[in-house]
Amino acid sequence: MTDENKSQSSIDETPISPIRQSNERRNSLEQHLRQRPDRSELVEKNILPASTAAPSLQEKQKELEKHMRADSLNEKISHRPPPEKLIEEGVLHEDPRSPEERYEEAIEEEYAKREGGA
Repeated sequence: MTDENKSQSSIDETPISPIRQSNERRNSLEQHLRQRPDRSELVEKNILPASTAAPSLQEKQKELEKHMRADSLNEKISHRPPPEKLIEEGVLHEDPRSPEERYEEAIEEEYAKREGGA
């Protein structure tokens, strides 16, 4: 019987997780909220989008920006001088290879890229 008394008195009944009062928990939440970074800091780190549009519109806004960039680049490309003029001005040097040779080399390079060789 003395063994039963010893086993009953040696049981650890402390809780696994610490018990906090609700006030302490509320204070810890307030403390974490005060330490939260500003929106501008989150935008700089690309965690939040820079847009102030509604979330339902942000995807459309990204798509519109992408199309606007494409239009801008196409406009700039359309005003680019032809290679013949650049050769005349000395910006480009004429390639001594024939168009067929350049084409075949470009095809070989493309195959090498796709096969992982280049």
